[in-house]
Amino acid sequence: MAEPPPFSPTVGLLTISRVWDAALTEALKPLGLTIRKYGLLGHIRRTPGISFSELARRSRITVQSAHAAVAALVEAGLVDDGTAHAGAASTLRATAEAESLLAEVAALVSRLDEEFATQHPELTGALRATLARMATPPE
Repeated sequence: MAEPPPFSPTVGLLTISRVWDAALTEALKPLGLTIRKYGLLGHIRRTPGISFSELARRSRITVQSAHAAVAALVEAGLVDDGTAHAGAASTLRATAEAESLLAEVAALVSRLDEEFATQHPELTGALRATLARMATPPE
C-alpha cells in the first residue's frame, strides 16, 4: 500500500477553498449572482464612484471583464452607471435593490459560516486565530 503524500497546507487550503467556493456558488445562483459579481458589487457599494480600472484592479480581472460584468449588474438593476457619455469617467453606484440583495447574501453567508463552524469548530478557530495574526502588523 502506498504512503499518503506529506501534508501540504497549500493543497489543504485549496481543497477547503474549492469545497466552500462550490457551496457559495450554489447558494448565490438562485439570487442571480456569481461569486465574481458578488465581489464586484461589494467593491462598488464600498466605493461609490469607483472607476472601471480600479474595480478591475481590486478584483484582479481585466478592465474588459469588469465592463462586461458591470453591464450585467446595470441590466439587473443592481448598479447605476452615472456616466454622462462614452469615454467619460464612470460613477458606479450600488442601487437600493443591490443593498437589499447584499443584505440577503450576508444572511446566506452567515448561514454557510455557521454550518462550517458547526461541522469544523477546531478548523474555524484556527483559521480565525491565524487570520487575526496575519492582519496584525509586526511590532
